[in-house]
Amino acid sequence: MSEVPVRAVAVIREPLSEVTYRVALPNGKEIVGHLARELRNAPPSFAEGDSVRVELTPYDFSKARITGPAKAQ
Repeated sequence: MSEVPVRAVAVIREPLSEVTYRVALPNGKEIVGHLARELRNAPPSFAEGDSVRVELTPYDFSKARITGPAKAQ
């Protein structure tokens, strides 16, 4: 049985490559986020300060999967 991912909104701090970014979680912790496989075909270009949706495994909070831009409130 797979675990339910922890979902959050993070802020892009800096791009590290075409598919990885340094992101800041709401608690201020900075981690590495990589684009989800679905986004890699036509990767969006996120800029510093953009809000994105991320998923983290409950076992490892040091990296996250970026699933898309955060919806505007």
